[in-house]
Amino acid sequence: MSDVLMRLAAVIESRKSADPEKSYVARLLSRDEDGLLKKIGEEATETVLAAKGGSRERIVAETADLWFHCLVMLAAHGISPGEVLDELARRENMSGLDEFAARKSREKEKDPPNAS
Repeated sequence: MSDVLMRLAAVIESRKSADPEKSYVARLLSRDEDGLLKKIGEEATETVLAAKGGSRERIVAETADLWFHCLVMLAAHGISPGEVLDELARRENMSGLDEFAARKSREKEKDPPNAS
């Protein structure tokens, strides 16, 4: 499974410097960051609507679109899918509630409240 993500990431990486008139990836990356993030938001919304509608094929197709656009976003930030997979592996044996609490604790440490 991760092999597919890595191969797709390699294709995305190879298209970063392509002509935006000939490459969808290059076109996405030639936009300002807000344009790419907006596209991810659109794809996320389409995924949610597909899930609400219940069509298995549409859920799969929309999730694939969302994942693809997230891979493009990762590439724009120089992040490999392997880094995300490593983070998922790190969380694998942790309760979701424990992981959420740990993340909240780390966020509080980074942004202490302002003292008046």
